[in-house]
Amino acid sequence: MHDILRERLWRTLEALPEERVYQVLDYVEFLGSKYARENQAKNLSPLRRFGEKLEDHMRMNGVALDAIRGTMGVMGTADKVVSDITQAGRSIIREVEAGLKAPPPISRDATEARDLPPGRE
Repeated sequence: MHDILRERLWRTLEALPEERVYQVLDYVEFLGSKYARENQAKNLSPLRRFGEKLEDHMRMNGVALDAIRGTMGVMGTADKVVSDITQAGRSIIREVEAGLKAPPPISRDATEARDLPPGRE
């Protein structure tokens, strides 16, 4: 999707009331289930997938939009925290693996004859 279309869609969505945005979401998901080339949900974190299912259930049960918005805000924050922790863990693992693969630096040991002070050879 090119940038102009993305911005036009975003501008149009922002102008709609929240109830209508959920109708648009339902329709887009319907179209995605019929015509999408690949499943994009597999790229989502487990916490994000859980949050989306929770949001769908809350909407089906008629929960107020303010309550849904607050709950989804908490879920989004939790997902970001877990994602940041995961990235930090992966970074540490990469550094440890790189340290294990790299040969130890060669240092001249003071016990070698050429390093001894004069008169102690």
